[in-house]
Amino acid sequence: MKNKELRDMTDEEVLKEIDSFKTELFNLRFQLATGQLENVMRIKEVKKGIARGKTILRERELHIERA
Repeated sequence: MKNKELRDMTDEEVLKEIDSFKTELFNLRFQLATGQLENVMRIKEVKKGIARGKTILRERELHIERA
């Protein structure tokens, strides 16, 4: 997911997206442990998605504090 797409979402939608990324990450790690994971790079992509979402939420918090 692109940064612009995340920035266009509301806080609640970003939180839901982060939760879905975390669920997917759990499933990917489980597949990795059982040897069923085909695309190992997907783990990296999902981690970056979680980080992007958290970064955007933090930027919004700081912007509100300054205002």
